[in-house]
Amino acid sequence: MNTAHYSYTQNASIALSVLMLGIMTGFFWTYSFNINQATSNLSGEHYTVVQSLLNVNVRHAMFFTFFFGTGLLGVVAVLVNISHRGSLTFWLLFASTASYIVGIIVLTKFVNLPLNAYTESWDPQNLPNDWELTRDSWNQANMMRVVFSFLAFALSLFTLMLRAVSQEKQAN
Repeated sequence: MNTAHYSYTQNASIALSVLMLGIMTGFFWTYSFNINQATSNLSGEHYTVVQSLLNVNVRHAMFFTFFFGTGLLGVVAVLVNISHRGSLTFWLLFASTASYIVGIIVLTKFVNLPLNAYTESWDPQNLPNDWELTRDSWNQANMMRVVFSFLAFALSLFTLMLRAVSQEKQAN
């Protein structure tokens, strides 16, 4: 492991990334293991109304700040720490950021958002034949976001822990 000195700014960028990733992991985890479980028990008519309301009500500044800000902060942390690109911690941080961007932002754009648009186009009184398949596909995609966000969170947390160990060794 590279034993070069890590600056306060470098460590703080990782710590902020860990915090943001933890919040987003909690969001996707809660959604999959609570909201999706509850909505899976609804009739098609009720599912359509509730899912559309959830989709509409998650579109606010705070969610967008955390959703996109987490990816942006990860990129900033990678750039701030680029001088340590020869270290394991740098590549863990890079993998964390890539996991979030690909597994959350890209997956959402190409899978969840099209399914959201499709669901929001439904008439609750006249559901398409594939409504259950669509619901299940959305739930599976959201579970993938749980996996990717947890992976990104765990990698970033591990990065911070390795940094702390490295700095403790340097101090002794």
